[in-house]
Amino acid sequence: MDSKIKYIITAALVAALLSTTISCEKFVETDFPNNQIPSELVFEDEQTAEAALAGLYSGLWETSMYSGGINGMGALLGSYTDDLTCVYTSASNGVLDLYLNQQLPTNTAVTAFWTSAYQQIYTANSIIEGVGNSKSLSAAVKDRIRGEALLVRSMIYMDLYQIFGEIPYTDTTNYVVNSTLKRMTKDDLLLKIETDLSAAVNLLSTAYRNAERIYPNKYAGYTALAKMKMLLGKWNEAEVLCSVLTNAPALTYQTDITKVFQKTGGHIIWQLKPKNNNDATKEASLYNFTSAPTSFTMNPNLVNSFATGDLRRVHYFTAVPFGQLVNYKPAKYKNLAVNNATEYSVVYRLDEVYLMQAENLLQQNKVSEAIPFINRSRQRAGLPALGSTISASVAMTEMKEEKRREFFTEHGIRFFDLKRWGMLDGLVSVKSNWKSFHAQWPLPQKELLVNPNLNPQNTGY
Repeated sequence: MDSKIKYIITAALVAALLSTTISCEKFVETDFPNNQIPSELVFEDEQTAEAALAGLYSGLWETSMYSGGINGMGALLGSYTDDLTCVYTSASNGVLDLYLNQQLPTNTAVTAFWTSAYQQIYTANSIIEGVGNSKSLSAAVKDRIRGEALLVRSMIYMDLYQIFGEIPYTDTTNYVVNSTLKRMTKDDLLLKIETDLSAAVNLLSTAYRNAERIYPNKYAGYTALAKMKMLLGKWNEAEVLCSVLTNAPALTYQTDITKVFQKTGGHIIWQLKPKNNNDATKEASLYNFTSAPTSFTMNPNLVNSFATGDLRRVHYFTAVPFGQLVNYKPAKYKNLAVNNATEYSVVYRLDEVYLMQAENLLQQNKVSEAIPFINRSRQRAGLPALGSTISASVAMTEMKEEKRREFFTEHGIRFFDLKRWGMLDGLVSVKSNWKSFHAQWPLPQKELLVNPNLNPQNTGY
C-alpha cells in the first residue's frame, strides 16, 4: 500500500485512541428484526458467515437507504432537493410531504428510513461480534468479513449523519446499552466514522471475491473514506485516496455512455445484485411510466440544465408525452420485469471518483489538474472539453453542474453535494417551502418517545 495512504488511515486510528473516551454509548430501541442474526451466534464455519453477509446485502438491496426503490436515498433525497418531482396524490406514505419540504417528526417515510438503517447497523454489529467470537474461522476470513460489515455500517452512519445531524452510535448488539443510547456529538461521531472506515480499508483486499463486484472490497472502502475526508474538508487526504482509485489497474473509465449502467463495466466499484436472477433493478421499476406518471418525474429545472447536444438527454432520461404534456422519466436503468440480464444497482462507480477528485483539486487551487477530471464525463456526453485556462471559480461552477447532470437520482448525491457546498438554501428558488432548518430531517417522534435520551429534537421540528 502507498505510504501516504498508510499515513492517512493510521493517523485516523491513532487519533481515536488518543481522543477522550466517549461517555455511555447507548442507543435507540429497535424491534428485533426476524431476518437478522442473534448476537450470541458464533460463526463456526465460513458458510454460516457468508450466509449472514448475504442477508446484509439482500437487505441493502431490498429496503435500505441504498435501495433504488421508494425507500432509498435516490428517490427520497432526489425529490427532497431538485432532481425529481413527486406526483403521488396521497401523503399516506410520507414521501409527498418530504417532496413538499413539509415533513413532521411523525412522517412515516422518515421513520421507516431511520428504522431500516438501524436494523442494518444491528445486522452488521451481529456479524462483527459473531466473527470475533469464532474459534474456527481463519484470520483472513475474519478480516474480510469484519471489513465488509464494518464498511457497510460506517457508510450508513456517514449518510445518516448528513441527513439527521448528530445521531446515536453503537457497535454492540447489547439491548440494555442500545435501548438508552444518547446522540453522539458531531466531533466524536465523525471521528468514530472516520476511524471505522480506516479500519475497514485496512481489513479489505483489493481483489474482488466475485467477478460481478457485488461485494465491497478495498476500492469501495477507499471511495467511502474519500467521501468522509471531503466531508471533513481534508482535501489533500481525499485527493490521495481518489488518486489510488483513478490509477487502479482493476478500474477503468467507461467511455461508452450506453454502457455506464451495465453490470460488466470496469468502472463499477460496487453494485447490488437484484434478489432474483433477471429481476429488474428497483430504479428501473420505480421510475418507469408510459403515459401518466405514477411516482416521480424529473424536475423541469434539472431537464433544462442539459445542453441540447448532451447525450445524456437520450441515454439517461426519456420524454413521455401524455395528452398536452411531456413528462420526463429517469432512464439510467432500462431493463424491466424478468428480462434484465445486464443491470445491477450501482452503489459506487469510478465516474463519481473522477468528479470527487476534481473537487479535491479545486479546493486546493490546482485548477489545471482538476479540469481533465471534469472533462471525462463531459466528453463522454458529447460536450466540448473545458479549456485549460479557465479560472478556479468557473471550473468550480462547471464541476458542480457536471456532478448534477451525471449523478441525478443516485443515492442522494445531489443533497450531500449541496449540503457540503453550503448551497442547500438555494433550493428556495425551485422549492417554495424550503427553510434553512430543512438541512436536517427530524428525528422520528416514535424514537424520542421510546428513548427520551435522544432529545432534543432537531431545530425547526
